[in-house]
Amino acid sequence: MSWFDLHFQGRPNRIASALLLGPPGAALVDPGPSSCLPRLEEALAELGTGLDALTHVLLTHIHLDHAGAVGTIVRRNPAVRVVVHQRGAPHLVDPTKLLQSAGRLYGDDMDRLWGRCEPVPGESLVVVEGGESLPVAGRLLDVAYTPGHASHHVSYFDRAIGVAWVGDTAGVCVGGGYVLPPTPPPDIDLEAWRDSLAAVERWRPDSLFLTHCGLVEQPRVHLQALAHNLEQAAAWVHELLDQPGTDDERRARFEDRLRRELRRSMHDDLAADYESAAGFGLSWLGLARYWRKRPREARPPEP
Repeated sequence: MSWFDLHFQGRPNRIASALLLGPPGAALVDPGPSSCLPRLEEALAELGTGLDALTHVLLTHIHLDHAGAVGTIVRRNPAVRVVVHQRGAPHLVDPTKLLQSAGRLYGDDMDRLWGRCEPVPGESLVVVEGGESLPVAGRLLDVAYTPGHASHHVSYFDRAIGVAWVGDTAGVCVGGGYVLPPTPPPDIDLEAWRDSLAAVERWRPDSLFLTHCGLVEQPRVHLQALAHNLEQAAAWVHELLDQPGTDDERRARFEDRLRRELRRSMHDDLAADYESAAGFGLSWLGLARYWRKRPREARPPEP
C-alpha cells in the first residue's frame, strides 16, 4: 500500500489518499475532491500508474473531501468500479441533495474548496452494507459498516497486511498528535460511533489509514484517544447549549475551547492544519444537532 498527501488548498496535512496496487489492477481509497485532481494525478504518475489503470475506487463515505472527484474519475475511466455504502449510493448517482447540503455549510466557497462534483452512473457502483469480503487489486478486503460520523460510512481491512482504511471513523490526526473527532452535521451519532470504534478494534489492525491525515501505527492507543476526545467535545457542546447567549456566541466559545486544547500540545501552524481538515464550527453544528435530537430528558434545554 502507498499513500500520498493531496495538498488540499496548497497545504499539507489536510487530505490524503491511499493506493492499492496488485497484478489485477489498482484501487484508490478516498480520492478526495476534484479541486485536488491535479495533485492526485501527479502522485499516481510518481507511483507509476494513473487514473486509466484504476479498477476500483473505495469510498469510506461520500462527503466531498473524500469523494468529490469520483464522478470525474469514472467519466475519464468508465471501467472503474466505485465501492460505496447503500445509503450513500443514491447520492452519487444524483448528487443534487449532497451538493445542496454542502452548499448550506460552505456557501460561496463550494467551488474553491471542492471543485466540480459529477454524477456516477449506477452501473459503475458496487454497493455494500458491511460484512462483505471484496476482491480488490489482488487482495481480499473486509468491509465493516462504521457509522457515527456519517450514516453511510464504511471501513475496509486487509488482513494480509493488517491495515484498516477508516475514513473519518478514527478522526483527524497529524504526525501522531491530538486525535480530533470531526463532527459535522447532519449524521453525528455518538452511540453508533462508539460501536464503530469497537468494530474497528475487533479487527486488531496493525495500522490505520486516516484520510485526515495518513498512517497511524498505534491503533489501540489512537482509538482510545479518539473515543475520549469525542466524549469530551460532546460534553462541551452539551454544557454550552445550556448557557445564555446566541448559537453564534456558543459556537465561538466551543471553537476557542478546542483551539486552546490543541495548542496545549502543538504549535499554531499545526493547529491550523487541524482546523482546515475539520472545521471547528462545523463540529459544533453537528454535535449541537445531535443533542437537540435527543429526548427532552437527555438533552439541554432549547435556547
